[in-house]
Amino acid sequence: QVQLRESGPGLVLPSQTLSLTCTVSGGSITASSHYWAWIRQPPGKGLEWIGHITYTGNTAYKSSLKSRAAISRDTSNNQLFLELNSVTPEDSAVYFCARTDGTWSQYIYDLWGQGTQVTVSS
Repeated sequence: QVQLRESGPGLVLPSQTLSLTCTVSGGSITASSHYWAWIRQPPGKGLEWIGHITYTGNTAYKSSLKSRAAISRDTSNNQLFLELNSVTPEDSAVYFCARTDGTWSQYIYDLWGQGTQVTVSS
C-alpha cells in the first residue's frame, strides 16, 4: 500500500522560502515510469500543477513558477521536496504531492497525499 504524506511549516513569511517534504511509504520513488508531482490549491480556486520529478530524477515545472520553484528528492529516504522562493500571500494554498505514470497518455494522478495548508503572511 503506497502512501504519501506532506509535511512542513504551516506559516511562511513573505519573501522567504516555502519548503515542503513528501514522504512516500510502501513504494519506491525510483520505481519505473512514475512521476511525482507537487500540486496546490489556493482557497476558492482550482488545482494548480507546480511541477514534477520523474523516477529517474528529471524535473519539469509550470512556466510561471519555473524561476521560483525547485523539486528534488532523497532516494535513500524515499522523500520528495519542494522549495518555492520569494513567496507572497498569493502562494497561500493547500499543497499536495501526487503520483502519476509517465507512460500514460494523460497524466492522471491516481495517488495523493492528504495535503498540507501553507499560509504566507506577516
